[in-house]
Amino acid sequence: MKKLSDLKESGVRTIKNVKGPEMLRLLEMGLTPGSKVEVVRAAPLGYPIEVKIRGYLLSLRESEAKCIEIE
Repeated sequence: MKKLSDLKESGVRTIKNVKGPEMLRLLEMGLTPGSKVEVVRAAPLGYPIEVKIRGYLLSLRESEAKCIEIE
């Protein structure tokens, strides 16, 4: 099962599921199953990462990215 935190290259992916302690907050921000997400850039040490979803940009911590399963 691949997670958003495992993604090394850019590209559009589909969110399969959101689980974990950050689940409710991520769902409220629009990171819902079936949504397309793209990693735009990452901080020099890897996190936070900036993702584009539904036409806007979001910064995610590593703990949040680990909650998001992608296809």
